[in-house]
Amino acid sequence: MRAVGVTEFGGPEALTVVDVPDEPLGPGQVRLRVRAAAVSPTDTHLRSGAYAGRDTVKTPPWVPGMDAAGEVVEVAGDVDRVAVGDAVMGIVVPTGAHGGYREDLVLPAGSVARVPAGADAVAACTLPMNALTARLALDQMALPAGSVVAVTGAAGAFGGYVVQLAKADGHTVVADASEADEQLVRDLGADVVVRRGDDVADRIRAEFPDGVDGLSDGSVQDALVLPAVRDGGKVTTVRGYRGDGSGRVEVLPTLVRRYAENAAALDRLRDQVDSGALTVRVARTFTPEDAPEAHRVLAAGGVRGRLVITF
Repeated sequence: MRAVGVTEFGGPEALTVVDVPDEPLGPGQVRLRVRAAAVSPTDTHLRSGAYAGRDTVKTPPWVPGMDAAGEVVEVAGDVDRVAVGDAVMGIVVPTGAHGGYREDLVLPAGSVARVPAGADAVAACTLPMNALTARLALDQMALPAGSVVAVTGAAGAFGGYVVQLAKADGHTVVADASEADEQLVRDLGADVVVRRGDDVADRIRAEFPDGVDGLSDGSVQDALVLPAVRDGGKVTTVRGYRGDGSGRVEVLPTLVRRYAENAAALDRLRDQVDSGALTVRVARTFTPEDAPEAHRVLAAGGVRGRLVITF
């Protein structure tokens, strides 16, 4: 089976099409014929070797990718969640050659869901990882309906889902955006939009002088955003940041691996796409051979929607 991976860690040029064996199917698992895999910043870190120390697999190739969509071609005997022939999407926790950028992929049944109505594999593969991370971020904050939630990086895939999910949860949302992205962020549902930048906390405080109840830091500004939050408020982070040690606010690192087999959450996200509460956004597609260019485009910044590798 074809995959896109690296045999030596490095820059985008390290990505190449490699041949990998079919993965064995175990109890509680399903086999996918992958048609599309979304590209994310996490994939670039894996490609460069940033995660090599924690990967139990020490032999190449290493295959990135945390989102995939395609058709079910095999199910274990104890699986009734999906059936052979179903169009599904799934979240992947990569290790070694087990990543989303491959034609043949075995996943726990709890990590897959049927695709939203009317969505093809390209659109569906953009949903699982970012939307589950956004769902986890809000669940960790556990704020009552009617709270004020701030979102940085709101024009991005993760931030955009936090905006939409927070609105669906009944919160007031203040989000950051560049001038070029302001209408996009408003269309996602933000009640208040402030200009992005290193002074975003001051801009949020200007709108909410007492501070917001919670903040999801999709722009990875860490300590810079903490002043936007009221005493005793909560902040979720996506790169492991744990706060400044003051304890004034509760800082909650958000690790999507915790939700990687949360079938109920994945089904709910699909239903919210069906209802229009969530939007899937595709920016551009690439062949497996053009995967290095996909990583270069992502690194250049400014991508709105997801880049997708198609098989």
